[in-house]
Amino acid sequence: MGPGSSAFAQAPPPPLPYVVADDGIPEPLTGAPGDAVRGRAIVANRQAGLCLLCHSGPIPEERFQGTLAPDLGGAGSRWSAAQLRLRLVDGRQLNPTTIMPSYYRVQGLVRVGAAWQARTLLTAQQIEDVVAYLLTLRAPRQ
Repeated sequence: MGPGSSAFAQAPPPPLPYVVADDGIPEPLTGAPGDAVRGRAIVANRQAGLCLLCHSGPIPEERFQGTLAPDLGGAGSRWSAAQLRLRLVDGRQLNPTTIMPSYYRVQGLVRVGAAWQARTLLTAQQIEDVVAYLLTLRAPRQ
């Protein structure tokens, strides 16, 4: 492998600052809007988001979906963009005992593998992409 060929070749940028208000992060983490298609790919990818390890969702091509956490179907009806963003960034701010990973936090974590120290699990743009996808998951009208 040559220089720069490894995914870990360059130090990642530190997490961008954000402000929590009530039960969410009202402002996007990036200046670019989230892309729901990319967000769906992250949710479905068992190496990136790992979402389907615990959650189930309307992704029929992915077998063996989780049952430990809420079904993602209807997430866009249950939570706002701000609420979804905080749950992805650092759900422990809402529930200190949650088993959901903090996808955009690097401080105060324990038992972090060497390759992941000082790295967020998802980038700011990936968080926005997942939020955009989850917002498309609306509960059917009764």
